[in-house]
Amino acid sequence: MKASLVRTYVQDRLDDYLAELTALVEHESPSRDKAALDALAARIAARWIDLGAASVEIVDNPVGGHHVVGRFAGGLDQRPTLVVGHFDTVWPAGTLARMPIRREGERLHGPGVYDMKTSLVLVNAAVEALAALGLSLSRPLTVLFTSDEEIGSPTSRALIEDLARQSEHVLVLEPPLADGSLKTARKGVGRFSLTVEGKAAHAGIAPEQGASAIVELAHQILKIQALNDPGAGTTLNVGLIQGGTTPNVVAPRASAEVDVRAVTADAAEAVERALLALGPVTPGTRVLVGGGINRPPMERSPAIAALFDRARSIGRELGMELSEGSTGGGSDGNFTAAIGAPTLDGLGALGAGAHADHEHVLIDSIPERAALLAALILEL
Repeated sequence: MKASLVRTYVQDRLDDYLAELTALVEHESPSRDKAALDALAARIAARWIDLGAASVEIVDNPVGGHHVVGRFAGGLDQRPTLVVGHFDTVWPAGTLARMPIRREGERLHGPGVYDMKTSLVLVNAAVEALAALGLSLSRPLTVLFTSDEEIGSPTSRALIEDLARQSEHVLVLEPPLADGSLKTARKGVGRFSLTVEGKAAHAGIAPEQGASAIVELAHQILKIQALNDPGAGTTLNVGLIQGGTTPNVVAPRASAEVDVRAVTADAAEAVERALLALGPVTPGTRVLVGGGINRPPMERSPAIAALFDRARSIGRELGMELSEGSTGGGSDGNFTAAIGAPTLDGLGALGAGAHADHEHVLIDSIPERAALLAALILEL
């Protein structure tokens, strides 16, 4: 199979790709560090130009890091394959001082190495190998790497959805499930803020003249907890609460931050309606709810199932037995699937520890996953 040649090509040059990966990890790129993100965007664009992209666009983003779109020529009159990834990380600048990139056996450790700078290398290796081996693309290839996925993709969502509408299918290079399975479903994700306004009073002299925002928040938290439906996959978590001024004052204000996950669009809409409809229990208090579902669910549609079946067949030709699964975490694949584009997620390299100190990628998986990506680009 042609893609097996890609695997050999990447394996033979693995040290070079690891050096490239090391340089990418050492270029720290926190989601809100515009200068660092813009510099990395320019670096990515230059690499894609060297790889022979028909065009490379740095998409200006005045309120965050720039995004990068590369287009590679393929068959005429064919809708492109869209490959999606991100180059921002959750790690603050300076993390390398305590978490330097290091190799331990077949593990390469470092902040952002697994989520998801190895995926940049997978794209580069696959495209480079296909060109070196003289393997032409049957359809055009669009590659989008964004700068704000880790903070909910506030400035890239419209770009992601626009490119997905123009594409035949979407391949998302987020890390796979722990066993290497691809992701054909993801929960939708919501963020809600709850603010309770009460009335201050002296807790010892005239407590009856006050209205405790903290007591009212407790009522609201119990209401929120009652919306959980684990059997249906709907979960709500009050993860942060604040309130009050001093112990001897009836609290005039309290607040909470709520995380919401739901498997289907209908369930996500239902829990959103319930949260936005919350009203006070305690007389004299006011309840304000903001936020919403910011990533719609990625539901396993027939089109996604068919795409996975095709990918599994391609994988078998490479000697890989691919499996599929779902996850409660969100990605930019949520957006592409929700607008109807067949989407396959979890195509990154194997590893573990995303957002954790033990973050690492399995080096041996890099040639294999680059070959899989190349095969999907060639044959889908």
